[in-house]
Amino acid sequence: MNFESARHHMIEQQLRPWCITDPEVIEQLYADRRENFVPEAYRALAFADVEIPLGHGATMLPPKLEGRILQALSGMPLRRVLEVGTGSGHMAALLAQRAQEVWTIEIEPALADLARANLARAEIDNVHVETGDGLAGLRDQAPFDAIVLSGGVREIPRPLIDQLAEGGRLVGFVPLPGQEPLMALSVVKRLSGDAFSSEALLETIVPMLKQPPAKKFVF
Repeated sequence: MNFESARHHMIEQQLRPWCITDPEVIEQLYADRRENFVPEAYRALAFADVEIPLGHGATMLPPKLEGRILQALSGMPLRRVLEVGTGSGHMAALLAQRAQEVWTIEIEPALADLARANLARAEIDNVHVETGDGLAGLRDQAPFDAIVLSGGVREIPRPLIDQLAEGGRLVGFVPLPGQEPLMALSVVKRLSGDAFSSEALLETIVPMLKQPPAKKFVF
């Protein structure tokens, strides 16, 4: 398979029609090696407009959604970034090219190990992969200039909002009221203190982020 040709067609035929036109994002995606984060069995689909299975109920976001997330963070300094839902590590790798430090949290230990291996192979050393409940964030590393949710949530968790730096942005997928499973890719901006703004960028459907099982009370 000619990966360079497939990468070009992905950008020109999928991403640009989806309003991904920021020159820095386009340049980044031309240089990105997405195929190295795709399981071997699905490598021929690395640049297709599909979700790629990773096992454990997880999937890679389609390229056009990764591109829209990157574009939503354009034009802002990214020192510390948090991602929830590591998967294969590809979104963290993209964020790492723009940020000084990236923390990414994966609830499935096997996927966290996969991401660490992929990132090490790509010689990316500014990503820290944590295992656990990403919806609680990482208070010890906060505040974050950007927080990315690489999957759907019923609503944006308050702990993540609290860990967003002033001037920071949170990008995530939230179901549209009364229209599930349809979701909005939304950007929440922390203007100052408890003042926030929210903007829906597009409508789509992605898998929900896995959450830890509810704790059982023993009487």
